[in-house]
Amino acid sequence: MTVRVAIREPMLRWAEVRSRVSAEDLRSRFPDLDAWKEGAKVPTLKQVERFASATHTPVGFLFLAEPPEEVLPLPDFRTIGDIEVGHASPDLLETVYLCQQRQEWYRDFARLHQEPSVPFVGTLTTASAVAGAASTMRSALSFEPADRGASWSEAFRLLVEAAERQGVLVMVNGVVGSNTHRKLDPAEFRGFALADNLAPLIFVNGADTTAAKIFTLAHELAHVWLGQSAVSDADGAASLGNEAERWCNEVAAEFLVPGESLRDLVVDPQALTPDLDRLAREFKVSTLVVLRRIFDVGYLTPPQFRAAYAAERERVLSLMDERVSTGGSFYNTQPVRVSKRFARALLESTLEGQTLYREAFRMLGFKKQATFDELVHRLGVG
Repeated sequence: MTVRVAIREPMLRWAEVRSRVSAEDLRSRFPDLDAWKEGAKVPTLKQVERFASATHTPVGFLFLAEPPEEVLPLPDFRTIGDIEVGHASPDLLETVYLCQQRQEWYRDFARLHQEPSVPFVGTLTTASAVAGAASTMRSALSFEPADRGASWSEAFRLLVEAAERQGVLVMVNGVVGSNTHRKLDPAEFRGFALADNLAPLIFVNGADTTAAKIFTLAHELAHVWLGQSAVSDADGAASLGNEAERWCNEVAAEFLVPGESLRDLVVDPQALTPDLDRLAREFKVSTLVVLRRIFDVGYLTPPQFRAAYAAERERVLSLMDERVSTGGSFYNTQPVRVSKRFARALLESTLEGQTLYREAFRMLGFKKQATFDELVHRLGVG
């Protein structure tokens, strides 16, 4: 017997908009979707379940009288062109929830093992001088320009490792959990910080370019130094919006490209590209960050900067084929997705019998004992 269930039009429309799945894609998969909305046809229970899966919606939500209010459980400072972004997608919500669960677990682990608090969390304020704050961060993380390796990828790896040595859990992922069919969109968010004295956590959107990831990590580290949780787009060119977000952008830019190192620069506003490329290679940042710093130290007027930024952004977009692949070896990528510091702690706790294997599998994003055993070997635990 076929079971049919009527779903109210506002709930179907809410799920469609919330999902950010294109209307064309949904209608190709559900040709009767408009008829369901109009009440001309009633979907079967199986079709409702498939629609819920396609829109990343808990199936029970579709039977509610009205859409639930889903609020990000941390301050939302995302903007596009200094305009606040609307609702969070299921991808962002689920990523935040999963990171909160991992953070809660690690906090309990740290307490059990009497780990000390991370000393710098909350030690700065937005009243702190930008140059001084950036210098403090560079010193703590040993990330002077000469310490960044030979490539952007190496610089990013070194910065991640430095942050984790200081007690910050750094998770870098371009998909929701381990689902390679649900890629995260850098246009929606680039990262977020979950401040905590014992388990500060930073998530970096791994679907972004390497240069952008470096800036995002620096930006979110500034949030940790503030002791402030937030989700943001980490835009080095933004000049308006929330005070803390502006401060974190300024500190991240100064952290990566110290203004003092640009004092003797000779700039030709009509031929910036060679200087931008050279300085981007030297500091392991994007040319857009370099351009902002050149403006900050006074080599460009505001009109020159606006024109140069627009032109450089177009050039970067035309060249941008450097998106990071979500593929590669699972055993190399998964510890980075969940933070190597977190993974080692969870593996250790599970081997000692303090955490159930099924709980460890869930938080690590796999289901097989053999995968667990291989990660234990790869990470040198036990």
